[in-house]
Amino acid sequence: MSTISQVLFHTRGEFLRRMIAIALPITLQSIMFSSRGLVDVLMLGQLGEAEIAAVGVAARATFVTTIMLVGVTTGGALLTAQYWGAADRQGVKESTALTWLVSMIFAVFTVAIFVLFPSEIMALTTESQEVNQLGSQYLVITAVTMFAVACVASMSVGLRSMHKPGISTFFSGIGIVSNIFLNWVLIFGKLGFPAMGIKGAAIATVLSGAIEVATLFGYIYAKKHLLAFGAKDIKAVIQWERVVRFLKLSLPTTFNFLAWAGGLFAYHAIMGQSGVQGLAALSVMSPVESIALALLIGMSNAAAVLVGNQIGAKNYEAVYYQAISMTILSLIVGIVVALILYLCQGLVLDAFSALTDETRALAEKFMVILCFGIILRSIPMMVIVGVLRAGGDVKFCLYQDLIAQWLIGIPLAAFAAIGLGWEPEWVFLLFLTEEVIKWGGSIYRMKTQRWMKNLIEN
Repeated sequence: MSTISQVLFHTRGEFLRRMIAIALPITLQSIMFSSRGLVDVLMLGQLGEAEIAAVGVAARATFVTTIMLVGVTTGGALLTAQYWGAADRQGVKESTALTWLVSMIFAVFTVAIFVLFPSEIMALTTESQEVNQLGSQYLVITAVTMFAVACVASMSVGLRSMHKPGISTFFSGIGIVSNIFLNWVLIFGKLGFPAMGIKGAAIATVLSGAIEVATLFGYIYAKKHLLAFGAKDIKAVIQWERVVRFLKLSLPTTFNFLAWAGGLFAYHAIMGQSGVQGLAALSVMSPVESIALALLIGMSNAAAVLVGNQIGAKNYEAVYYQAISMTILSLIVGIVVALILYLCQGLVLDAFSALTDETRALAEKFMVILCFGIILRSIPMMVIVGVLRAGGDVKFCLYQDLIAQWLIGIPLAAFAAIGLGWEPEWVFLLFLTEEVIKWGGSIYRMKTQRWMKNLIEN
């Protein structure tokens, strides 16, 4: 059979239905996660550009640590997906317990960093004292949400591996609705509360995170769900061999995620050299980009679950052709999403009423580049997240990201912004250089088939 025939044969019917069933809840959850940052920017945007810039930088800093914690849970996600594919229910439960334990340990360190060094973190991207002061206040208050991130992320990867992402998505919905309501109350001073501005947004973030964790875990344990681990399960996984195997999978991915997210923060710092306007325009782009990429994120995470299940079940031939089909589908979806965003860019930017005319004009240029970037990211996102990393090829993903971003993308953008004094829109375009590198490297690696690793056997 030809490659096309094999792709069609292995991706027909049931496979696509399972992928859609997993991808849509994850997409919705990703949109809701990104909406938290967008809600803060939109509501604080009514107060001024300094508030927009401050929450944008602070949110990017918390995004770095959030991504790091998600990276920690990836080791658990890989193991849990393969345990589920091998029909090992106790393995699924204990893997989730270990994921939660390690994530909470990492969360302690991230909270300490934000509480002890908020001003230093803000100073990395801006010289504005006003922006620094506002952002530092936001960081200190929201630091404790890292515990909520660790709890939700560790449970979410277990649910995804069991093809039940809708459960965590539902409770994420409760979190975002409570965040919007509490933002309205605390930022603007409604229902008898004083208007607290950016401090109110931070408190709302903490409270909504606590509500999400309480409702999600309350449901899991009330239903006596398979993932409702206890002290006995935690004790069972505290074994040197199991922890080492977990860390061998998690640490490269964690460092990979941390380096990637740190690179995004570095891009923010580079753009900060152009002043508050460039930083404000970039702060608008960040949540818009996250929401626009939500469907691609959902698809790649769904692919990761299915790839893990197939490898756990030792269906190696099928998983290769399914990987090809999912990559093609991701490109098609990326083009459609980019086109929709391009056509709706005016409506999107109209929502940010506090932007000056100059910043609005810059944001319009950024939006066109962002649409192109979505198409460019569609292939690497699917191949890296949905195929290579899901197959256990975590070291290749790490090395490729480090080279593409830190050795090529960031130095080029920094030289253009600081050394050559390029306009912000051209610097923003250079942010996409790394995606071009990863496009070629990811496709080549997938074709070699050296990424298929049975993690629960080896």
